[in-house]
Amino acid sequence: MSHSTGTEAHTNAPTFQGLGIAPEILAIIDKLRLTSPTPIQHQAIPAGVEGRDVVGIAQTGTGKTLAFGIPVVQRLAVTRGKALILLPTRELALQVYESLGNFARPLGLRGAVLIGGASMNIQVNDLRRSPNIIIATPGRLIDHLQQGTIRLDGIEVLVLDEADRMLDMGFWPQIKQIIAAVPTERQTFAFSATLSREIMDLATKHMKTPVSIEVSPPGTTAERVSQEFFIVPKQDKVRLLESVLSKNVGSTIVFTRTKHGASRIMRQIKAMGHTAAEIHSNRSLSQRRLALEGFKKGSYRVLVATDIAARGIDVKGIELVVNYDLPSTSEDYVHRIGRTARAGAEGHAISFAEPSQRREIRDIERLIRMSIPLSQMPDLPPSRSPMPIVEEGEERRFRSRRPFPAGSRASFGRGPRRESRSFARPRR
Repeated sequence: MSHSTGTEAHTNAPTFQGLGIAPEILAIIDKLRLTSPTPIQHQAIPAGVEGRDVVGIAQTGTGKTLAFGIPVVQRLAVTRGKALILLPTRELALQVYESLGNFARPLGLRGAVLIGGASMNIQVNDLRRSPNIIIATPGRLIDHLQQGTIRLDGIEVLVLDEADRMLDMGFWPQIKQIIAAVPTERQTFAFSATLSREIMDLATKHMKTPVSIEVSPPGTTAERVSQEFFIVPKQDKVRLLESVLSKNVGSTIVFTRTKHGASRIMRQIKAMGHTAAEIHSNRSLSQRRLALEGFKKGSYRVLVATDIAARGIDVKGIELVVNYDLPSTSEDYVHRIGRTARAGAEGHAISFAEPSQRREIRDIERLIRMSIPLSQMPDLPPSRSPMPIVEEGEERRFRSRRPFPAGSRASFGRGPRRESRSFARPRR
């Protein structure tokens, strides 16, 4: 692999001009008021437009979607062929779909989203319309392959986004099966936050002399995010959270380790007088979409999430990330706090560590190569009365439901169903 670094992108205030982008796409960029490419975009777009294979190592929030999206759309606008984009989670798939739709729609390109929790029948109908861009999670794509509802022998471009996350989630066997089903003569993009052995294996065995672009070393946090830790007993976490939310008034994501903990904390935040929603694997796809859309629009000030959302939320203006529970891995800490301080904005991250978790703090500091200050505990508000028993009963009843009713159209939500056919605006 040939290598380049991200330092040069900062020296001359780069623009999208001169990157090999077609005039009609430059017009879309101008209409969207995108003035300057990010470092990963500045280096990946020219290589992608030339048809080169690309391995990009960059953290979330660095603009990877357009780094591969612009070359993909530009190529398909000429060939009217097909591209396959693989992502680890439904949320990421929908966000990439929405982002690329801004470019694909004006050029008459069709798109389809293949994700779990959605109606197979609707997806089959979308596939019958010969979409140019197929955005999928590996598990659902394998379902379609096994049922014979999709063929991949016409794929011109393959994109593996958040490749390391897909490997962490156990998708490597499915990815190898998918790679075997697409033509060997293709263009391939692979984007990852880390350069693991599996990513190297992918690059050497399944890509043709790829350009390797690394804009930040593994463990690099967003430049303008400030961080602090509190050492707090478990029983005082809720009161500390109330204190933090009262002193920081902006939009906030609170991360927990478990889905049941997320539901409980969301109710407690509401009892504090804040608007809040939850997003985790016990919520149906439509519920998760509504929560994320409400958070984007400001209907909810606080979003309580598990790590399913650590790489799956791309919302501008998040001012605060609270790690109510420390993540299970130090790498997930980087991805969690990467939800704030995006696109050059400032942000803050506060983490609650129990007295027995000082080793986890050291592991995080070792990964990000910096010390994080320990803050003094503030005066905490008085304890609140326990949550009403009826709410706990409601939670038990909710847990007993199947999160994704088989064949349910409602589980997919009207938005994606209308849009997925051709990146088109909803019919009147």
